[in-house]
Amino acid sequence: MSRAAVRGPARPPSCRSDDYTARVPQLRLALNQIDSCVGDIASNAESVVRWTRYSAERGAHLVAFPEMVLTGYPVEDLALRPSFVEASRAALRSLAARLAEEGFGTLPVVVGYLDRSATAQPRYGQPAGAPQNAAAVLYGGEVALSFAKHHLPNYGVFDEFRYFVPGDTLPVVRVRGVDVALAICEDLWQDGGRVPAARAARAGLLLSVNASPYERDKDDTRLELVRGRAREAGCTTAYLAMTGGQDELVFDGDSIVVDRDGAVVARAPQFSEGCVVVDLDLPAADPDAPAGVVDDGLRIDRVVLSGEPVPAYPPELSGGYAERLEDDEEVYSALVVGLRAYVAKNGFRSVLIGLSGGIDSALVAAIACDALGAENVYGVSMPSKYSSEHSRDDAAELARRTGLNYRTVAIEPMFDAYTGSLDLTGLAEENLQSRLRGTLLMAISNQEGHLVLAPGNKSELAVGYSTLYGDSVGAYGPVKDVYKTSVFRLAEWRNRAAAARGQTPPIPENSITKPPSAELRPGQVDTDSLPDYPVLDAILELYVDRDRGADEIVAAGYDRDLVTRTLRMVDTAEYKRRQYPPGTKISPKGFGKDRRLPITNRWRETG
Repeated sequence: MSRAAVRGPARPPSCRSDDYTARVPQLRLALNQIDSCVGDIASNAESVVRWTRYSAERGAHLVAFPEMVLTGYPVEDLALRPSFVEASRAALRSLAARLAEEGFGTLPVVVGYLDRSATAQPRYGQPAGAPQNAAAVLYGGEVALSFAKHHLPNYGVFDEFRYFVPGDTLPVVRVRGVDVALAICEDLWQDGGRVPAARAARAGLLLSVNASPYERDKDDTRLELVRGRAREAGCTTAYLAMTGGQDELVFDGDSIVVDRDGAVVARAPQFSEGCVVVDLDLPAADPDAPAGVVDDGLRIDRVVLSGEPVPAYPPELSGGYAERLEDDEEVYSALVVGLRAYVAKNGFRSVLIGLSGGIDSALVAAIACDALGAENVYGVSMPSKYSSEHSRDDAAELARRTGLNYRTVAIEPMFDAYTGSLDLTGLAEENLQSRLRGTLLMAISNQEGHLVLAPGNKSELAVGYSTLYGDSVGAYGPVKDVYKTSVFRLAEWRNRAAAARGQTPPIPENSITKPPSAELRPGQVDTDSLPDYPVLDAILELYVDRDRGADEIVAAGYDRDLVTRTLRMVDTAEYKRRQYPPGTKISPKGFGKDRRLPITNRWRETG
């Protein structure tokens, strides 16, 4: 997203009126959909100042930033360090003073940060020090209002019961004659709490700041959520989201503003940093608005910053409506953003990939070139005596098409040296080839400073079809959460997208059409050991992503013997998955924090 307000088609009449002189008060809202880096508090604060300046230049009356933007999100066990909590609190106070010094003292700015409760008493089941996922309204060089997230998520990648204590207020800030109720992320995703409380408090706008991670198809769910909550709150609702990446998580932005009836007023692009500025016609603050305790025992914490409406003005900024990405483009964009963020935020400039000529390494290379530029991507072909000529050619053709840096280092001399000392056969001989390649990649990484990318996909990780310290070597796995069938589909989409733009498709057609093979023995193909990928992935999706049992999967139409064999492979491969590098999460249940199972485990779904 550019720094200019996103313009789009005119919105429904309920959102805008040409008779603006009769529709006061008005409010120009600036939603800063930006990235931040965990622990880099100083740089994050600079981003807040920079984007506040940009918002002010566009005449904003209220400026907002995402959840925990000052510390980055998620902070995980950093929340339990008193030194980190105090650094966040001190930075917030300094930021308030800095904004006033920069001339923005009369502009309310909502900023997410890490706080601690001053009143919570230590008790069993609460984190020591009572940290809080909080946000504050900065105004006049001070913290005018602060509040903590009320609903704490405790599912999937979220462990907020471990880290935080909940807030117990409904914060309401009066800005230019409008009462604005404030919330943080999960406060909208769960029933009760601040949404019905906003209606009870007669708020004119509900503003939620969020750092909700991306999942495939989540944009549709998010839109319906915001629409429903706006109708429930009885007021215009703004959902500001983070963008960028943090470790395995990627944030897609997609900030949304809807009116009280759920009609979309503005919607920001996905996977793009920027500011959405929108003019809103909102009801005047009720002089008899209630005080005290409302829904779920929340106490209204109301602060008046500016009671008088702004003079009437012609609404100029609609916020715009960014069209949604189609499904494959959305997933591919998430993979690009996730890899780019991981590489940059961990201090690397270049990546290294073992190029086999197969589909997985080809897709990873394409993602890397799009994320970092081909000049920062290094590919190595490492053929053995079992590598086919077409695979060597496919690797070279990929390099030619993408323009990445390319070299060939044969592993046959190393392989012969090992086998001359050890009499290896069968699986041991096959795995030796993979481990030699892994050693070679790490040696180049140490020598030249590249970050190694592991090309394994979710299907292989699920059933353990990988070699520890071989093809699992790497610091990041870009397609770790992508099933094999989706790998093919994304490769085909990327080639179509390139052709549509008049560019050379990056992935050789032969890499897409040839039968997948590790090429560790003569004539080997993946289906020697695994079911056809469409069938395998369907079973895995039921078992891994949906937690369906064996009987349920069989009832869905799959052969019992095949289900039994597949589930046993999944169950016995947990030790491998624990040692696999992190990778971008794009599904509701990725391997890692989403799915936590013991390695030593004799329970089997199949008996």
